[in-house]
Amino acid sequence: MDPAELELLTQTLRKTMTTTAPGPALDAALAGLGWRELLAEFPGPAVATVFRLLGETGAHASALTDVVGSATLPYAGGRWVVWEYGAAVPGAGLDEELPLRPVAAPTGDPIALATGRRAVGWWLLGTGHAMLALARGHALDRVQFGRPLAAFQAVRHRLAETMVALEGAEAVLAAAEDDLGALLAKAAAGQAALTAARHCQQVLGGIGFTAEHPLHRHVRRAVVLDGLLCSARELTREAGALVRSRGTAPRLVQL
Repeated sequence: MDPAELELLTQTLRKTMTTTAPGPALDAALAGLGWRELLAEFPGPAVATVFRLLGETGAHASALTDVVGSATLPYAGGRWVVWEYGAAVPGAGLDEELPLRPVAAPTGDPIALATGRRAVGWWLLGTGHAMLALARGHALDRVQFGRPLAAFQAVRHRLAETMVALEGAEAVLAAAEDDLGALLAKAAAGQAALTAARHCQQVLGGIGFTAEHPLHRHVRRAVVLDGLLCSARELTREAGALVRSRGTAPRLVQL
């Protein structure tokens, strides 16, 4: 897939995700655009593009089950959840829009964990960028003490730290090829999204807590996605234990 084709695909997917109701309707729209065929032929660009856009637009679809091959997914704390439309009870979870329901034990075949972690990592990255865009827009538009909010050094530092975290996570996601790389990429993306949530909430101040402002939806999405397929804290510990057992730290990117 050349850059021009990828750009056209991105524009089409973005328009679809912003004009189609999340859930089954978006599943049908993605199927009509050839999502599964694209996933089979160009898995890397397909996963990166679709899941990043899900994060940036705040949409959701069952594309993750197409990637991992099962609706039953591991969650932080040794728990399991199932992705199933119609099964979620509104208000039962932190992000009530996502159709996740806890189950006692996994069912079905083992999932493609590394591929799933890369997918959720790109989803987290898109969510982080959505929060950064909201905070940046507020900082540029809001005037305080006769100056734009973006003129204050403390605000600019928070936005800069958020951007650095997101750019670093994107670099790890782009370089991840094996199981360890996917593990580290998911951990980096989860930490970056949580950093974005913390800093962007501070920049937005009180308005960021209101139901009328969209930030709270992205914050909840970031917290839930961080726990999906194990949290950043758990994955960091897992990576550390793996390095100790091997006695060496492999290079993520071979220069």
